[in-house]
Order: sequence, then C-alpha cells, then structure tokens
Amino acid sequence: MAKFKKKKSAPTPGSDDSKPKITDGIDVPEVEKSESIPNNSKEPSKEPPINDAAKNAKDKKLSKLFWMRIALGIGAGIVTTFIFEDIEGEERRWASIGFMIILFFASIIVAKAMNLQLPPSDRKKIVTQGIGSYVFLYLFSWIVSYTLTHLGDISTGINL
Repeated sequence: MAKFKKKKSAPTPGSDDSKPKITDGIDVPEVEKSESIPNNSKEPSKEPPINDAAKNAKDKKLSKLFWMRIALGIGAGIVTTFIFEDIEGEERRWASIGFMIILFFASIIVAKAMNLQLPPSDRKKIVTQGIGSYVFLYLFSWIVSYTLTHLGDISTGINL
C-alpha cells in the first residue's frame, strides 16, 4: 500500500471547498447511477421474488409433505411387522429396510405430483423434507409393534 503524507498546515481561511464549483462554458456530462449489487453475491439472483401468498402456499404444501411422511413412517413400521412375519432371521431385517426405502421413493413421487412450485435452490426439499423423522419413526414403530406382538412368545419372566 502506498503511504500518503498528511497535511500539517491549517486550511486556508475563506476557502470554501465544500461549495460546488461553477464551471463557465464547460459541458460536464451527467453520470448515470449504477444499480448496486449486494456484496455477498457476485451475480444478481435469477430467481423471481416470491410473494407472501406463494410462500404461504409452498410452506403449507411442505408441511403437508412432512406430516404425510410422519404418518407413512408410523403406519409402514406397524404394517412391516405383519407383512414380513414369514421371513426369518437376517432376511427379515433387510426386507424391512428395502420396504422402507421403496415407500420413501413412493412418497417422493407423490410429492412431485403435489406441484410444489419450488425455486431451483429449494428443489432438494422434496427429498429431504421429513426424511429423518420418517426413518426414525418407521424403525421405532416397527420395533415397538414387533415387540408387542411377540411379547408372549418368549419366556421373559413377564406374565401377561
């Protein structure tokens, strides 16, 4: 960086540098004001601004998708207990996990049919909305329903 010397002398009395200077006979072209671009992004956003009504409709549909996956996870976990009753051992576990993945892909297809009209930056919300809750509630309801249906099969010392 270049270093500049500070002026050590006092300003000249009567000098009005802050007043605009009058230019006689010189045509000074007008300068256009440029649109300012936010410093955090190099390019302006290509997405159209979303109004409040569209945002509320999008949020309602995403909320509906979330709660649909919650209900699907609980229901599918309970149904899995009875569907794969005939399969024994390790195959039952892998069949159940495969069933869970297939149902999740089916929920993605249903979500795409809901016409969410999401901006390009939010496209992955169709997949990620409620995925953790779906997986954990599926596993939880599968374990609890399996435990409750087979509670009397094994001698655990608990009399029912």
